[in-house]
Amino acid sequence: MKIAISAESTVDLPKELLKEYDIHTIPYTIIMNGQEYFDGEIAPEEIFSKVEETKELPKTSAINATQYEEYFTSLLKDYDAVVHFALSSEISSSCKNAVLASEKLENVYVCDSKSLSTGIALLAIYARKLANDGFSAKEVYEKTNARVPYVQASFVLKKLEYLYKGGRCSALSYFGANLLHIRPQIILKNGKMGPYKKYRGNMDKVVKNYCKDTLEEFNTPDLSVGFVTYTTATPEMIKEAKQSLLDKGFKTIYETKAGATISSHCGENTLGILYINDGDKI
Repeated sequence: MKIAISAESTVDLPKELLKEYDIHTIPYTIIMNGQEYFDGEIAPEEIFSKVEETKELPKTSAINATQYEEYFTSLLKDYDAVVHFALSSEISSSCKNAVLASEKLENVYVCDSKSLSTGIALLAIYARKLANDGFSAKEVYEKTNARVPYVQASFVLKKLEYLYKGGRCSALSYFGANLLHIRPQIILKNGKMGPYKKYRGNMDKVVKNYCKDTLEEFNTPDLSVGFVTYTTATPEMIKEAKQSLLDKGFKTIYETKAGATISSHCGENTLGILYINDGDKI
């Protein structure tokens, strides 16, 4: 059985990794200053520059059911089945729309990743390996879906401005974080983004402490693959994060930049380490 592994552009994988793992994507739409762009057509740096200039955040448009149906149908011309990984249903209506589209087609399975960015990528890469090993589409979906609760997806931000303006944190939290120069950790739990630990200081030191705390708390990782994903970051921030994963024993570490959709909600100088925390179960 020839299986298409699919995700939205929020999977945040560069073209070379999408090609290596044969992962197909459908893009979100970014609306900025009255102009529409597909995710991938506009760089995060350009978004940050426009926000600085206009003081207005871009908007992101959920993918509708008709778009998914057309997309899945096109994949089914070359594949026998599709296993699609959607951005968390607690973050976007896209997952629901993908499910609605899949119900009109044969052999299309939609997995609610309960995650974002390369948290989704971890599931998609695992699914590709299962498909290559000869599992059926249904088995790929079931086995991957079983790992969803163990995806450790978190990140640390320099500022809360983008989350606040996007309606994802309260005015009180925003004011307090700015006043006290807090660098908050945001974590995905049950598919929802929420604040977790708080850090202070320069971002190089913050990243080091964030990685140490995360690996100590979520301490049973599948060491086969981990991600360092960021919107923008200094070389020192990236070095600290990669070294933390190396010291833990990760065999493959990918460094990736977040795309326009994720960057539009998180802002500059946001970095996370992501992995599946179920190494004691495999």
